[in-house]
Amino acid sequence: MADVGDISGLHDVELAALAAAGRRAAFGELVRRHGSAVRGLLRRMGADAAMADDIAQDACLVAFERIAEFRGDGTFQAWLKRIASRLYLKRARRDLVRALDQDAADDAAAAPDAFADARLDLDEALRSLAPAERVCVSLCYGAGFSHAEAAELLNAPLGTVKSHVKRGLDRLRERLAGGETGRRVNE
Repeated sequence: MADVGDISGLHDVELAALAAAGRRAAFGELVRRHGSAVRGLLRRMGADAAMADDIAQDACLVAFERIAEFRGDGTFQAWLKRIASRLYLKRARRDLVRALDQDAADDAAAAPDAFADARLDLDEALRSLAPAERVCVSLCYGAGFSHAEAAELLNAPLGTVKSHVKRGLDRLRERLAGGETGRRVNE
């Protein structure tokens, strides 16, 4: 069996094929390459650090068990992110359903909250979104799901997902452009 140094230069598709053939080091290299991106996506979706680590680990276990299903049609990272996104959504389903059912009028009535730091990064801006907006934006722009795929995953109407994405993107643009500070709805 080759060590990681021998396989570090291989393409993800080649590593997946080796992993499917039982080469654990090949799968370890895939996890090393893409684990932090998966955890980052989960954090943007709303998971705290510990939950992101747990779900990323679970996603890696699922991917290891199903590595033979990876065909290389897309990137390995996107495939792993889809698995992680689905696991996150299963774990957080009750909270997401409540957030998706929340009336838009409740969002508008939320009190504004000024930020002390004028420089906002994307993660901070995402945390300022309503949970439904954050999840929809993260799925569609962070994990690469189409609006229809996100709607199916969330068991929500397509129009609702599109609204959350549009509203979330509008708020993100405003926040990141230095416009109105908006409001925090998840704290």
